[in-house]
Amino acid sequence: MPNNQFKKGELYSFITGKASTAIARRLQKNFKQANLDITIEQWSVLYHLWKEDGMSQQQLCDSTFRDKPSITRLVDNLEKLKLVKRVPSKEDRRINLIYLTKEAEQLQEQTMDLASQTLAEALDGVTNGQIEIAKEVLQKVYDNLK
Repeated sequence: MPNNQFKKGELYSFITGKASTAIARRLQKNFKQANLDITIEQWSVLYHLWKEDGMSQQQLCDSTFRDKPSITRLVDNLEKLKLVKRVPSKEDRRINLIYLTKEAEQLQEQTMDLASQTLAEALDGVTNGQIEIAKEVLQKVYDNLK
């Protein structure tokens, strides 16, 4: 017997990530109000490069759950904004490694502060216990489907 505790109309909202979409929209709004001209998608690539600079485009695909054409387009646009640069790998010249520029490094603190502010807005009134339960449930859902 399936463990489906959702009414028919609730399931679609759950699956599509209504909360995730709302957080992304708010973060984009907060970026715009701070006069930052980057998209959430671009920021997600920068976020992973701040954690590990010099990733390959394939590693960025895996980290951001995006396909190769999407990452190529995002990296192209980030290059135009002078936030990243492509460098051919010394081991395999078919692979480009993506590195942050000084301009991107200067964005890190401000954008991370805005992300923290956005998350605080999203979690207003949510207890630590509720957050832990949500993290456990979502991790289990992810593990079941990966």
